[in-house]
Amino acid sequence: MALKIFPAKANPKAQTVFEAHPPTAAIVDDSLRGSKLECFWLSDARDQAPKFKPLRGNVYADYAVVGGGYAGLWTAIKLKTENPKARVVLLEAKRIGWAASGRNGGFCEASITHGEPNAEARWPDELAELHRLGVENLDAIERFITENNIDCDFERTGAIEVANEPYQLDYLGEGDGGSDAAGDASGSDEARGAGGSTASTTRVLDEAATRARINSPTFLGSAYTPDENAILHPAKLAYGLAKHAAKIGVEIYEETRVLSLSATGKEHAPFELQLPHSQVTADRVALCTNVFPSLLKRYRLHTIPVYDYALMTEPLTPEQLKLIGWEGREGLSDLANQFHYSRLTADNRILWGGYDAVYFSGGKIRAEYENRDETYRKLASHFFTTFPQLAGIRFTHRWAGVIDSSTRFCAFFGSAHGGRVQYVAGFTGLGVGATHFAADVIADRFAGRETDRTALKMVNEIPLPFPPEPLATAGVNLFRWSFDQADHRGGNRNLFLKTMDAIGMGFDS
Repeated sequence: MALKIFPAKANPKAQTVFEAHPPTAAIVDDSLRGSKLECFWLSDARDQAPKFKPLRGNVYADYAVVGGGYAGLWTAIKLKTENPKARVVLLEAKRIGWAASGRNGGFCEASITHGEPNAEARWPDELAELHRLGVENLDAIERFITENNIDCDFERTGAIEVANEPYQLDYLGEGDGGSDAAGDASGSDEARGAGGSTASTTRVLDEAATRARINSPTFLGSAYTPDENAILHPAKLAYGLAKHAAKIGVEIYEETRVLSLSATGKEHAPFELQLPHSQVTADRVALCTNVFPSLLKRYRLHTIPVYDYALMTEPLTPEQLKLIGWEGREGLSDLANQFHYSRLTADNRILWGGYDAVYFSGGKIRAEYENRDETYRKLASHFFTTFPQLAGIRFTHRWAGVIDSSTRFCAFFGSAHGGRVQYVAGFTGLGVGATHFAADVIADRFAGRETDRTALKMVNEIPLPFPPEPLATAGVNLFRWSFDQADHRGGNRNLFLKTMDAIGMGFDS
């Protein structure tokens, strides 16, 4: 269990809408009865999963990529495409896309900084450039998927962020597009990019216009962004990228754990990646292990594993869909610190996740942490507060994934051995789009190219590490308690959060 050193609620008299208007226990019980503790995406796409053999024997590679999630797959594809004669080897400890890349919400957003407010707080002088590069990155992903016929249910829907509490209406601002009392029904953004600021194409919708898009009695207003997010099937994307990588000549090995990385001692000599029973020798190495411990010791305290939980409903009937609208199929999130995210699938299920972000004492990654009944019940309760008209619907799947959180809440880039080893991690839950950008950065750095990407402060600055245990556990739980307190106090941040904001470690999420 996670170490709990603070009370669950800051003020029992101050209730959120989810506490003030909960469904009956029977509705929650019935909705979860029969649900599988299994990731829907991985189960749904099981028949499409490619299979690759483990590596047996020693091999040499021009490039070795460690990690078979999005970051590793995009990197391998870009390196092989740019260097078709090079031998590119990808090493995955388990199966392609089995971890965060196959378990996330499927929001592919333009932001490469976990939302514009995060960028504005850290790199205000680069805000316009970061936004431009982010939009170009999303455009490039869509173009690649289309041109290469990657079957991953990609939809450029845009997103909508909703206010569930009166104080959250102040976060919406006016947006460059101004307010909209009606709005059209085409599109949206991603699960959680704001906390006050809005992107350049964002429009503010009043209560009626918001409910005309997605009908919920808790929605008081929203920020609607029509073109800076897509939704997709996470596992299908991972499998599609792996198949494409193999087609162009990337050698992929599953069930091939890399135990260590070492230099032979000479300045330009190749590196040795030690496997349980063999080794890979490579001239250049890209480390894309995300939440798992870095093979470079200097970065091992720069990420922590945070568990995120989700539910998936059965497919909605046409009558049920009519009750909630959602004709634009926007990605949906709310404006609380402890926020929810939601979206429709290709077969009109509703994914509902977020709110609880749990760090377990000691920073361990264990399968048993995925079965957290109190979180699943809480999520189900919040779902029916949001959509009471769907009472009676069942959740078919419940699951968890581990987020590689960094202290700046977006990806950071490291390097070693004169740039011949490149490292990226810390996507903090919004890596579907940002991993593609990261792969471009790694390819640029290996090639020695100076580009708009490699010149960014965001790319060149390394965030502060997390403290060692037991301070990490205490700090994370203090953050969680403080976020909960703020959500119960009209969004007012306590002294701890204000201090973290001041030193660059705060976040509205």
